[in-house]
Amino acid sequence: MAVEGDSAGKSKDRKNRPGTDDIDDLVQKGRGPHANELETIPTKVPLQGDGYLPPGSASIGTVVKQIGEPGGTLTEDDLRRINTRKGLIQLLENRGVEIEDVRKRLLYEYELRQLQVELVKLQRWVQHTGERIAILVEGRDAAGKGGTIRRFTEHLNPRAMRVVALPKPSDEERGQWYFQRYIRQLPNKGEIVFFDRSWYNRAVVEPVMGFCSKKEHQRFLQQVPEFEHMLYEDGVTIIKFWFSISKEEQARRFEARRQNPLKQWKLSPVDEKAQELWDAYTRNKEEMFSKTHTTYSPWIIVKANDKQTARLESLRYVLNLLLYKGKEEAQIRLTPDPNVITRFHRKMVELDL
Repeated sequence: MAVEGDSAGKSKDRKNRPGTDDIDDLVQKGRGPHANELETIPTKVPLQGDGYLPPGSASIGTVVKQIGEPGGTLTEDDLRRINTRKGLIQLLENRGVEIEDVRKRLLYEYELRQLQVELVKLQRWVQHTGERIAILVEGRDAAGKGGTIRRFTEHLNPRAMRVVALPKPSDEERGQWYFQRYIRQLPNKGEIVFFDRSWYNRAVVEPVMGFCSKKEHQRFLQQVPEFEHMLYEDGVTIIKFWFSISKEEQARRFEARRQNPLKQWKLSPVDEKAQELWDAYTRNKEEMFSKTHTTYSPWIIVKANDKQTARLESLRYVLNLLLYKGKEEAQIRLTPDPNVITRFHRKMVELDL
């Protein structure tokens, strides 16, 4: 191998560059080609029948695959043979992988990690100061509520954080004041609590599905502002998210759940009626906003047709709202995108576009 300053050696190397089989031998022996040769060494093309798609075939009757789908992954052998940027791009295209999808995914993962680092700082501040944070995540079925909560909590200390997703009330709870079972779940000193659906079940789901009477529904809407104002005066920070998706996107996600055996458990009888009762959900949702949106406990609308964007911007909103220690040292944008995150205002008529 040529050394720096040995022009004769370099010339010799250029005339006698190894083929792909020789490169494999070098790799197995723990030695690699000279750095100057990397841009010209061809990539060994995988054989057809082993998941390989000939060049150009991805655009002829072939569905472009997402990373992680069958046939849309790279084997260890593929990665070992890649030695140039051009070769990597060619192999991805041959495998039917959308390059732009890869780029977006990598950017998403990078931003998510940086925001999660900030969430860890936020939690430490909450523990140190004794703050009490309640984050309510509401929205239509399949709007991405659970996935967003998982991104929030992925790296947080479970001793100072809880996720609350209550089942339907028991016979005993049905005889109690409606808010009683939720009061037990409110955050303690130095704790963050995420509600995967909350007391707002009675504002939308219960009246639409006939699980409560009209009188109970109206009493709830009257009591909520008073209830939340008491929490606000006692020092509890309430953040209320509504994840908004279109009817078409909801239908697409329901079908994806039916086809995925790992997600079929997410479908319920309530979900099955969501499309049929779309307009009823809309009417009750708009009444809920108009009667429960306050300055001390506002509704934050998240446009959630794009799951990844909705997750990132929701994290940004929480981080931007709270004045935690170390916030000024953040290495990523914390201000949420106003095209994705908006506060409800009373002139808004249609929120699920």
